[in-house]
Amino acid sequence: MTTLTMKEEKRLEIVQRIFRGELSVVEAAVIIGVSERQCYRLKARVIREGAKGVVHGNRGRACQRKIKDKVVKRIVELAQGKYQGFNDHHLTEKLEELEKISLSREKVRRILRANGIRSPKKRRGIKHRSRRERRASEGMMLQVDGSPHDWLQGRGPRLCLIGAIDDATGKVMGALFTAAESSWGYFTLFSDVFKQHGLPHSIYSDCHSVFWTDREPTRDEQLINKKPTTEVGRGLEELGVTLILAHSPQAKGRIERLWNTFQDRLVSELRLARAKLGSDRTGLVFQTTAHGSQGQHGAF
Repeated sequence: MTTLTMKEEKRLEIVQRIFRGELSVVEAAVIIGVSERQCYRLKARVIREGAKGVVHGNRGRACQRKIKDKVVKRIVELAQGKYQGFNDHHLTEKLEELEKISLSREKVRRILRANGIRSPKKRRGIKHRSRRERRASEGMMLQVDGSPHDWLQGRGPRLCLIGAIDDATGKVMGALFTAAESSWGYFTLFSDVFKQHGLPHSIYSDCHSVFWTDREPTRDEQLINKKPTTEVGRGLEELGVTLILAHSPQAKGRIERLWNTFQDRLVSELRLARAKLGSDRTGLVFQTTAHGSQGQHGAF
């Protein structure tokens, strides 16, 4: 017994009108919304199979591209266990890189939502802002900032990640963890970045006390009509690098968005690697234990 949908019943009725001579094949094709050639095929199937001829041939067949139940179960287990807290895109990358499960991000998203696993990051409505144009080429401006955060999620003290991003390309030029946002941290960052990539034309930062001071100018500064500056400001001035101060987080939105990405992805990567702080002869270092191996990464 064949059950027909309303669309299939309509098609069958139109084909039967062809048999009764009420419609030509060309007219029937226009009504059904198919080509004349396809209408001839439909008519031939009805002659051969009866009412079943208007039913799509794939009905009742399992989809060849359907993901196996055991793969879906494995993805859900990983999302709730090993990769808990990873966003959909990050999880998709890890499934392909480490678990050899190659799926699109949208497919992974559908599997997670179907099993009640929501995205760890809540999406907010987009607010329109007038964005500053990027610099014309790489190296013209670096945006720098520090992000205090619980990067180790309780496996160590709160740290501050200090980083630099190229304004023109969005490329991360360098970053390092420090105990706090300090002159020493920025001097270390600038030393590494300038040695590898050369001097930029300008540095774009916020009004942190590392870059800006409200102290009264000294007598010498008053004589040459110079504004008070900090150690970092004087160092950049001697190198011929212009320091530009931003007066709102939105003004340096590119590096602020970078921190959002790092606080989402880097935190998950550090947890996956079981990173924590240790010590050796050089001072504090990151120690990681993942996949049965141990290692030390970077002096702190």
